[in-house]
Amino acid sequence: QVQLVESGGGLVQAGGSLRLSCAASGRTFNSYRMGWFRQAPGKEREFVAAISRSAGSSLYTDSVKGRFTISRDNAKNTVYLQMNSLKPEDTAVYYCAASGIMATQTSQYEYWGQGTQVTVSS
Repeated sequence: QVQLVESGGGLVQAGGSLRLSCAASGRTFNSYRMGWFRQAPGKEREFVAAISRSAGSSLYTDSVKGRFTISRDNAKNTVYLQMNSLKPEDTAVYYCAASGIMATQTSQYEYWGQGTQVTVSS
């Protein structure tokens, strides 16, 4: 089993940057593909980015390509989401999740963190 705890959210002006972290417990972190999702008020949770076990490959939703970067440090059991050039439409609760496959659907992820709020002001 994996427990996930996100941190790093906050309030930032448009054009600014934030780095989210997700710390995982357990000895099997490097056996999971990791993903970031977000959920804005009144909207469904949506895929943001995913990274393979060895960090050799990654996926991004189109709206964040070129602005967000997902990375992981298996020695620290941590996955990161570097967010640059933030826009008001990036405002959401951001969740990290663990999956046995590279996936973009919420149903394909087994474990979830509690989320961290990101608010981008215009």
